[in-house]
This record gives sequence, C-alpha cells and structure tokens, in this order.
Amino acid sequence: MTTSIVRYLGELRTSSMHMQSGTEIITDAPIDNHGKGEAFSPTDMVANSLATCMITIMAIKARDMDLELKGTTAEVTKVMAAEPRRISEIHIHFEMNLTDDKKVKTTLEKTAMTCPVHFSLHPDIKKVITFNWK
Repeated sequence: MTTSIVRYLGELRTSSMHMQSGTEIITDAPIDNHGKGEAFSPTDMVANSLATCMITIMAIKARDMDLELKGTTAEVTKVMAAEPRRISEIHIHFEMNLTDDKKVKTTLEKTAMTCPVHFSLHPDIKKVITFNWK
C-alpha cells in the first residue's frame, strides 16, 4: 500500500498526502537554501520525526506500565553541515511531567533510544538527547 503521494507545488514547496488518513503536510525550502521558510523543511521533518518517534515509543511503553505521558514536550534543534549539505546533529530536549521513580525514568529513556527512526538515521548524525524529569 502506498504510504504517501508527494506533489511539487512550485517555488520550492511540496505537498505530501498521507494516503491512509488524508492528512497533508507542506514542506518549504529553508531561507538559507533559496526557500521562503514558511513551513517545515524536509530536513526539519527528519529531525522532528526522531522526536515524535521517541515520544510515541515511550508512550506505548508508559501505557504498558499504566502511566500517561500526556503533556510531555520535546524541543528539537537541527544542525546542518556543508559539503555535502546534510544534517550533522539533532538535539532533542524532553520535558517529562511524569515521575520521580528512577526505574521508570531509566526504562522510558532506554525505550526512547529504540525507536525505528533512531535506528534508521545514519550513524554519522550526532544525536544529543536529554531528559528533564519534573
């Protein structure tokens, strides 16, 4: 089954339609690469995908532990390198509003590192992941 259909809209912008849900995502080239920067860039989406994947995997594990991650946030910073232009680093800072239990913290942090996007990214991309437990 097709996952998505991507259409080039002109002016360095794309529309991606998720076939199962009909959800649309717009991407724009970033300002530093000839674009308008009016939407996520494709490389922004890669960095953001890592954070959303990690939260999703932690939420599945938390649910199995009868815990709720609602309200958890992740601040994502993407660092680009030149020649070739590529993502060199992804920094993700999680704000976890859940528990003081060390075992739960350790379990969820280890679980986050097993998300499929994390395993799919090239090992040369530095991943700086931090958790702040409240």
